[in-house]
Amino acid sequence: MADGLAPETTPLVQPRRGRLKIFLGAAPGVGKTYEMLLTARARLADGADVVIGVVETHGRKETAALIEGFATIPQRSITHASQTLAEMDLDAILARHPALVLVDELAHTNAPGSRHPKRWMDVEELLAAGIDVMTTLNIQHVESLNDVVARITRIRVRETVPDAVLDAADDIEVVDLAPDDLIQRLTDGKVYVPDQARRALEKFFTRGNLTALRELALRRTAERVDDALLDHMRSHAIRGPWPAGERILVCVNADHTSAGLVRYAKRLADRQRAPWIALYVETPREAGLSDEVKARVGEALHLAGRLGGEAVTVPGGAIAEDILAFARDRNVTQIVIGKSRRSWWFEFLNGSVAHQLVRHAGTIAVSVVAGDEAPAGEAPLLAPPPRPTNPFPWLAYAVATLVVAFSTAAGLLIQPIVGLETIDLVYLVGILAVAARYGTGPSLFASVAAALGYNFFFIAPVHTFTIADPKNIAAFAVFTIVSLVVSQLAARVRAQIIAARARARTTEALYTFSRKIADAASLDDLLWAVAFQIASMLRLEVVLLMPENGQLVVRAAYPPDDEIDEADLGAARWAFDRNREAGRGADTLPGAHRLFVPLATAKGAVGVAGLAREKPGPLMTPDGKRLLNALLGQAAVAIERIALARDMEAARVETETERLRSALLASLSHDLKTPLASIIGAAASLREYGALLDPAGRADLVATIEGEGTRMARFVSNLLDMSRLESGAIRLDRTPVDLADQAASAVARVAPVLGGHAIALDLAGDLPLVLADAMLLEQVLVNLLENAAKYAPAGTAITVSARRSDGGVVLDIADEGPGLRSADLERVFEKYYRAADGDRRQAGAGLGLAICRGFMTAMGGSIAAANRTDRSGAVFTLTFPPPLVVANSGAESAA
Repeated sequence: MADGLAPETTPLVQPRRGRLKIFLGAAPGVGKTYEMLLTARARLADGADVVIGVVETHGRKETAALIEGFATIPQRSITHASQTLAEMDLDAILARHPALVLVDELAHTNAPGSRHPKRWMDVEELLAAGIDVMTTLNIQHVESLNDVVARITRIRVRETVPDAVLDAADDIEVVDLAPDDLIQRLTDGKVYVPDQARRALEKFFTRGNLTALRELALRRTAERVDDALLDHMRSHAIRGPWPAGERILVCVNADHTSAGLVRYAKRLADRQRAPWIALYVETPREAGLSDEVKARVGEALHLAGRLGGEAVTVPGGAIAEDILAFARDRNVTQIVIGKSRRSWWFEFLNGSVAHQLVRHAGTIAVSVVAGDEAPAGEAPLLAPPPRPTNPFPWLAYAVATLVVAFSTAAGLLIQPIVGLETIDLVYLVGILAVAARYGTGPSLFASVAAALGYNFFFIAPVHTFTIADPKNIAAFAVFTIVSLVVSQLAARVRAQIIAARARARTTEALYTFSRKIADAASLDDLLWAVAFQIASMLRLEVVLLMPENGQLVVRAAYPPDDEIDEADLGAARWAFDRNREAGRGADTLPGAHRLFVPLATAKGAVGVAGLAREKPGPLMTPDGKRLLNALLGQAAVAIERIALARDMEAARVETETERLRSALLASLSHDLKTPLASIIGAAASLREYGALLDPAGRADLVATIEGEGTRMARFVSNLLDMSRLESGAIRLDRTPVDLADQAASAVARVAPVLGGHAIALDLAGDLPLVLADAMLLEQVLVNLLENAAKYAPAGTAITVSARRSDGGVVLDIADEGPGLRSADLERVFEKYYRAADGDRRQAGAGLGLAICRGFMTAMGGSIAAANRTDRSGAVFTLTFPPPLVVANSGAESAA
């Protein structure tokens, strides 16, 4: 197993989730680790199984002294960049499975190659395994407070823990120390070594910083206590002023301040105890953004999800209108949006989203937040949006220049005819054409060029840029403004059309994909269709893994020769077992080559999709992620449908098998027990009373033994014939056969059974020979004659007739019994099925007619059942098609 990968076994299911206790401090050095060890020592004294997963003493003697007496799990060594790093051995702790484990520094970032990039994720896995955890955390590492701490201390903390981890903790204990006392500890060298302590006192551990951080820690814990009180009041039906139904919406954009807006919304939602949503409106303009900018949006939405919010991306055109429509649809009461950083020129042409929201929000409150700048001397966490790296569209600008030149020439030609007033329309037509074809930039260039051309060639004095007549100044200004507005409107319509076409193509592809997977008859066909669709739509390498015999195996891949290594297989197994993403770009095993996404249904994961791309960086944009979720959702439902169909078929087969087993047992009970009882009774009578019986009596008992033994032999023979049919062990010996000879032989074999029935043979004289297996054909006739004798009253006739028909030969066996119900005309050929009428004492196991159909099918013929039309009774028809007929007459055969 590769380093950092979980064992490929199904995780042990624990009866409960472990309890988490967090020792929360305002700053390093307040005594969190010391307090945690003291509390754990009390548990150890009570007999609890307590181990140390990782504890950092930082050289403090009093802390190191408390470690003595605890069992310690050795740390795991990881080599990275020619350095050997020690990390907590998660797998060893899971294997040891103690009652309580101590994990210091919850916000720690694990070394590359670990299963999880963050230690708090290791703690989550320990809790899920039923292990109690005690851990430590400083307030500046809480995700939602990251920006607040950065503003206070001017230092951006990189290692953060989602608020959801604190919210899910069973206990939070604040380890508090007055700022002066902490500063004294630093001065005495009890926190850091002297040089490090001096730098800390100068930059971070100022009295003002420590006081503010202390207040943050107490406030955050107070919010937790308040939540616990409210939960208690609700659970015990205690009346109180419950908060109103607030719902907060934060608007995410490509600006680097989006992460700060998300954190602000989280804090606002916590204060108001309200659910919150992070919304990103994807406009046609986003198609021109670079991958880095799109990744920034994805990071902000991912941050919202980690903080407990709902991340939503919707396509749109008019951003403000789309935000308000979404807000009203989701009953949002407050909207949080960042202050615009666009230029006045951009807002003049496109409008301000914030201003439009405030103007049209109605009863919805709108908060415009300035956003957080990066602290001085430090680069922001996310750089400003880079400009798109697409090459300059020289061709578009050249075409725009030619269009303006052509419009100028056309204006010069028609000016003597239509006058000056119509020339501007000629330019506007050209500007519209450029905007519709090439978009915003070239259309603005064409508008400026057209304005200059209009002035230079048509406004007096011509061939100069001077305007003599004040009326012409107004005309020129109006023309310039109209051309700019028209170009912008046309470019916007073009962008919307392009986006609409893209969405239509995506919708069409999804519809085609849904039809394709709906028509897939087998799982392999379905998986290949899914792999190809994902690869073609998202430009990714795809592998699909399905569980087989307790292991995940690759069932489909695109490209077909794509393979995965052991490290990727471990990540896939983790994703499948926990129904969560793992691998590249995920929170778990981010160093893997692929991202593994479970194909999830309501019942759990049914498979895993592995996605990769040779190009470094994010695999997908937010839009691509939505598309992937749609594809995988449809695929998972289709896989579940096929599995359900397979299970239904297995259940049907099991039910049919059970029915056949019951029928076989009933037949064995009847067809073996009854003859055996007769044989045993007759044999016992002969042994005990043979000397007292006359010869006729003894002969009658012997005949009974012989008859019942023959009956048992026929039953066993039928069972053997059916087993030969089902196993495919029938070996045909086709030869030309005379039906008249076969009928006579069959009548002679069953003569004892046919006693009391008249046999009528009506065989045409010109019957040809037929190609058949003589033994099998005779057995078919024997079974049909026995069946007629069983169900027809004694004294009635059984007719065997044969004739030519449509180039073939048809043979009928008709009786004068009660006939067959319409529902039984096909069912009588099923195994172990017996018609309701007839002599139940003589009725067999229900195999005779099934054997007849099997033998006839094997020989290339057919058999059918019907009722007689001339009188009551059933008729069974054997059909030998033309390929089985031998060109020979009955007379020649007789000869």
